[in-house]
Amino acid sequence: MKPAERRVLVVAILASFVVFLDGSVVNVALPAIAGDLDGGVLDGLALQQWVVDAYLVTLGALILVAGSLSDVLGRRRVLSWGLVGFGLASLACAVAPTGVVLVVARAVQGAAGALLVPSSLAMIVATFRGEAQGRAIGTWTAWTGTAMIAGPLLGGILVDTSSWRWVFAVNVLPVAVTAWLLRGTDRGERDRSRRVDVAGAALVALGLAGAVFALIEQGRLGWGDPLVWGPLVVGVAALVVFVLWERRVADPVLPLRLFAVRNFSAGNLTTAFVYGALAFGGFVVVLFLQQVAGYSATAAGLAMLPVTLLMLVLSSRAGALAGRYGARVFMTAGPLLAAAGYLLMLTTTQDADYLTQLLPGVLLFGLGLSATVAPLTASILAAVPPADAGIGSAVNNAVSRVAGLVVIACAGVVLGPTLDLAGFHRALVLTAVLLALGGVVSWLGVRDAPRTAGTQRSAAA
Repeated sequence: MKPAERRVLVVAILASFVVFLDGSVVNVALPAIAGDLDGGVLDGLALQQWVVDAYLVTLGALILVAGSLSDVLGRRRVLSWGLVGFGLASLACAVAPTGVVLVVARAVQGAAGALLVPSSLAMIVATFRGEAQGRAIGTWTAWTGTAMIAGPLLGGILVDTSSWRWVFAVNVLPVAVTAWLLRGTDRGERDRSRRVDVAGAALVALGLAGAVFALIEQGRLGWGDPLVWGPLVVGVAALVVFVLWERRVADPVLPLRLFAVRNFSAGNLTTAFVYGALAFGGFVVVLFLQQVAGYSATAAGLAMLPVTLLMLVLSSRAGALAGRYGARVFMTAGPLLAAAGYLLMLTTTQDADYLTQLLPGVLLFGLGLSATVAPLTASILAAVPPADAGIGSAVNNAVSRVAGLVVIACAGVVLGPTLDLAGFHRALVLTAVLLALGGVVSWLGVRDAPRTAGTQRSAAA
């Protein structure tokens, strides 16, 4: 790898790392946050859900327009905006005096994070070709996937040794390092003929916010409350209008034409199932281990450490193999193996003995996830033209974030008013079902394109 290529890869990893880390590091800090802050109109499980979902709503909604900005204005410029915004919002989260202020700061943080992921992946697609691109994407997914799994461990250590506020303040250093490294990368081409779909971005943001608000608050207020069904109606209507608008606007924030490509549409459906399961499973496991099994925050974070190690060791290799032999078998077997891991955790009792009840399932889940993530990302990006790399990456990341926030918003429906062993078991089954559906969709929908030596072709439509 040339020095310039290595620099691009490091920048892409660091820029995305903080976004994925922040999506998971907060999970283990939720009990401490709820106990320390006055939520005002939000309390208990609702406050915990909104601390997670306020970030995911803006991240998922605005990541689409961020992908367009990356293609229109240039990757480096958009990435620099995101880094500054993310760093400032992280500091605001760290000093938040109330739960409501924290939720608002998390929403701003998600908006800034939306600018980072599409631009970073677009940099990789523009810099690497062929099997090297698959290996680079594998390395990227290894580290970003590691951030999602290692987040609870880092968060647990910070909560137990200092304060939950450091969970957010810790972002400042990697953001500063990334901004410094970014100066030496290529600016990226700008497409002045394209426009940013502001109306589409507003519609999808309104739609997601309304629907998620209703899903979270129905557990506290009930479906009959106007504060629940009102936002739900507005949200669903906005999403319907959004789809109709995207069909007629010249430069849509969500180009529906991309879904005519078979591997792109099937890969994104797989993404919805797999990442929905990943977000929900991580959310429930760390809460159960602390609130029911009596684990410390650090111990709860350590529970998923084997997954982190497996991702670091295997993801890059899985990406390279998928680039050489095709992604379909990895995208099928990986989620099914991960699903078996969650089903194996059904042996967990109230005390949650780690070595006998949790570790076997965690290891199996880690193997499956390591085989899935890099081939999944590479397959989707290979299905879009290089000129659409930013928006293609943005769509895929929007799907993964939206899937996570919707499933977490439904946590109250699955778990009930309080988390107990029975609710935990129901959550494990739901997580396994989502993962298995991801594997089935991959087998039925993904097709490996014919390959020649040294050439990686786009997936056939």
